[in-house]
Amino acid sequence: QVQLVESGGGSVQAGGSLRLSCAASELTFRHYAMGWFRQVPGKEREFVAAISRSGENTDYVDSVQGRFTISRDNAKSTEYLQMNSLKPEDTAVYYCAAKTALLGSRLYTNSHEYTYWGQGTQVTVSS
Repeated sequence: QVQLVESGGGSVQAGGSLRLSCAASELTFRHYAMGWFRQVPGKEREFVAAISRSGENTDYVDSVQGRFTISRDNAKSTEYLQMNSLKPEDTAVYYCAAKTALLGSRLYTNSHEYTYWGQGTQVTVSS
């Protein structure tokens, strides 16, 4: 069955960096638009970043714009989230998600549109 496995989470001080990875298996990765979401206890899952199938289009929530970079390597069936200048408010469980996309340029920012989810990886930023 389809699996998305996140890695790279951890604890870091404010101003530090982390790189999250999401390895996909049992799906044709290049056919899927990908996204990153995050969630803290008691709150809804929040959109962080999205990337189209081709990788040519990306989108970010305003709070991470200029600090986070989403990318993908279709040959490795893996997407990434490079997180720089981390802030305590970035603390959350981060999830990757996948959705089939007919158009190479299409991306998705609504969690309800995604079909497959990873198990999540904890990111903790201390002040």
